[in-house]
Amino acid sequence: MTPQEHSAALAEFPELLRLIDLHDAGWMFLPTLDSEGQVVEMHGVRTWPEGWADALRVRYTTDARGLRTDHTGGITWQRDGTLNEIVDGLITLPAPSDRLAPRLVVAQTSMLRLA
Repeated sequence: MTPQEHSAALAEFPELLRLIDLHDAGWMFLPTLDSEGQVVEMHGVRTWPEGWADALRVRYTTDARGLRTDHTGGITWQRDGTLNEIVDGLITLPAPSDRLAPRLVVAQTSMLRLA
């Protein structure tokens, strides 16, 4: 992506700055492309020690999902909403080692279908 394309994308979708915030916090991102090479979905993941993982799926600025799983694939936190709401939730979610972090498994998932 050229600097001009980068600036144009941020001008059109300022919410993309939130993904940059996550990237700067150690998240990795993978796009899902359609047959014409256009990004239709973005997936992000951050791994923690002892097998914990946070995941993000973004389809549009108003269609995002975030979740945290333990080492067994048990979902301990999940939220759907806008990109800003989900990034806020993920950023404020305590580290898995924190005594205030969610630990109760509310659902089970395959690690291939995290978000």
